[in-house]
Amino acid sequence: MVRGGFHLDFLPSTCSSCASSTLQFFIFGLILVYYTTPSSSGRCSSSKDFSQYQNCRIHPDGVHDLDCFRRRKPPVTVCVWKPGRLPSENTYTLIVKQLPRNYCRVYPSITNFSKKIDIFVTVNMTVEVVEHSKSANCTKAVFGGSPGSLVRCGSPNEVTFSRRSGSLLVNVSWPREDARAIKKFSVSYKAPGGRSWSEPVISQNATACRVDNLNASLVYSVRIRCVTSDGCPQCAASEAHTVPPELTTQPLIVHLQDTDISGRRGSRLLSLTWKFPAEEQHDGYRVTVGKASGEAPREEMNTSRPEIALVLSHSAYHLAISAVNNASTSPPVRRAVPQRGGGPRRAGDGTLNVTAHGNASFTVYWRDDLVRDYVCYSVEWTRKGHAAAYRSFYQNKGNHRSLSSLPEPLEPFTRYSVTLHTRPDRDTCNMKRVNNSESTYGTTQFYSTQGAPGGAPSNISISRVTLDSAALRWSSIPEEDARGFLLGYRIHYSEHPHGRPGTERNVTVDPTLNSFELRNLKSGTAYEVQVSGFTAAGEGVRSPGSLFKTNEQESSHLRGIIAIFAVVASVLMFGPVVLRRAKGIVWPSIPNPEKSNAMQNIDEPRELELLEPITTLQVEEWDTASLRLEEKQHLTPSSEGEGTLTGSTETARTLTGGPADATGEAVPDVRGGPLAPPGGYTTLDMFQRATESRTQDAGRAATGRMDYIGQFSTSLMVDSEAAET
Repeated sequence: MVRGGFHLDFLPSTCSSCASSTLQFFIFGLILVYYTTPSSSGRCSSSKDFSQYQNCRIHPDGVHDLDCFRRRKPPVTVCVWKPGRLPSENTYTLIVKQLPRNYCRVYPSITNFSKKIDIFVTVNMTVEVVEHSKSANCTKAVFGGSPGSLVRCGSPNEVTFSRRSGSLLVNVSWPREDARAIKKFSVSYKAPGGRSWSEPVISQNATACRVDNLNASLVYSVRIRCVTSDGCPQCAASEAHTVPPELTTQPLIVHLQDTDISGRRGSRLLSLTWKFPAEEQHDGYRVTVGKASGEAPREEMNTSRPEIALVLSHSAYHLAISAVNNASTSPPVRRAVPQRGGGPRRAGDGTLNVTAHGNASFTVYWRDDLVRDYVCYSVEWTRKGHAAAYRSFYQNKGNHRSLSSLPEPLEPFTRYSVTLHTRPDRDTCNMKRVNNSESTYGTTQFYSTQGAPGGAPSNISISRVTLDSAALRWSSIPEEDARGFLLGYRIHYSEHPHGRPGTERNVTVDPTLNSFELRNLKSGTAYEVQVSGFTAAGEGVRSPGSLFKTNEQESSHLRGIIAIFAVVASVLMFGPVVLRRAKGIVWPSIPNPEKSNAMQNIDEPRELELLEPITTLQVEEWDTASLRLEEKQHLTPSSEGEGTLTGSTETARTLTGGPADATGEAVPDVRGGPLAPPGGYTTLDMFQRATESRTQDAGRAATGRMDYIGQFSTSLMVDSEAAET
């Protein structure tokens, strides 16, 4: 070998370049001899050195699949084989022969299944591997070939798969020593349970291959190897890779909550929860979030759980959530997170102001001394229906920033929204990440150039017309027609007698209102009304005229009379029914004592139990000494000339109706004449008093009758005896 440090001085000095070339060839020859010349111990002395292996035979249960190949870097030859039965108890001997060079080499007592060998690269060789087993005879496997054709390129050191729409895209990278020699590669596959591999699919280049017409729901085994060429006479097949099925279902967002963060102004917490079908073979989820303005970066976050929490500013964002495995990505579910309008600072509060300088630049002013805490800022500005533009900047003094060289000129008569964000990182003002990277200071609006409104309020309606007033209502002027900040509305109205407009008057209304009541109008007069808006640039176009007429005085009285008549008619028609129903609900009915069983028993003509003994007396039992008649009596002579005692009709009624009391008044008959009250209803107290009074009268009548009957019977008997004598 040649060691460094020596100098070749035998060449002429006039050919220094020739000396340099000769030296390079000399060194290369030494290296080639070093790597290709086996040691002297590898020479075959006699055949007896191999006689002990001559009895070994090739057997299916023994060692097999001996294969030898050369690697490019380092330039070494390797032989590999597969063991027979009980490999843990076996040892191996490798024998290399290159007979034209009389080269033999024995590698004994090998315990694994591969071995590096030394050979001449220009001479054919024969290699035998012998398996020694304690329980059986030795077996062997044989390999032969030319070392020049044994150069083998290895399998790819990195493989990625991507499945979509029934296709499989395979991306590979090769070992550095083989990358230049490999021009194409092939992909073979088989479905689960398949016995044979498919026909190889050849790629168009050395890095990517596409396989079509696959079943999206199946798992596949894939094997990759390079395509042989002059640079790669042999290609090693890769191990079988398992490719999971294609993900075809989109995740479903089930909850999205936007809340404030305590103690952090201008930041919000965005919480998301989603779900995905369990039968889909996924490994996790990929969440992609980026600002709607397009400002980098667009951050990707991986999670194994179907939920995530993000700390964001009040800017607008775009979200995408996909399920993933090592070969497929599901269709994403997308969600736009709008710009937050609320917060500690809002448009028009004076915290943030903008001054436009034509259509090419504008200046942003902020009220607070932010440079004490922040030096990195970002400004976003946008108009309705368009994507936001942005500009980040470094600011370490002052409280304003002028922005020029805008991506596109500012449109006149167009409203822009401007938002200022602060960023805590000081090393660079560009965002490193989206999550928890900035907070919002404030938002305001501006016009580069204002104009008078190009549109008028619409949907003019007039209601509640009276003798001297009318109520107006209208719809606001759209933002795109306002052409500036609306300062208010102007209502123009004038009398319109006989179709000709009269003197016009107007009223100014606040821009936040959409209704107004016109007052102090003339009764019975026609009016025409128009409404317009105005900005700092002037008044805009008016709405089409709307006509109405105030009520007349007579018609007003007539309507009042008609209304009163209608009310009275309604009361007369429906009043009794309503009163009866109300009485039944509010005032319960009181029972009529006159119709009760007790009162009927009293009113019925019957004899009291106290008079029952008197009524049973016979005439012959009566005993009285005298009979006194208080009323006139007349003796009418009978035909025999004898006088018969007869009384008048009134006396007869007294005799039959009842006796007289001591004062000479007739005693009422207790059997007739009910004590009914004069009204149709009576109270319980009146009922009790009537009952007690009737009982007392009946008792007095009974006592008087007994006296009267006794006197009457005695007198009658005396008179009868006198008449007989």
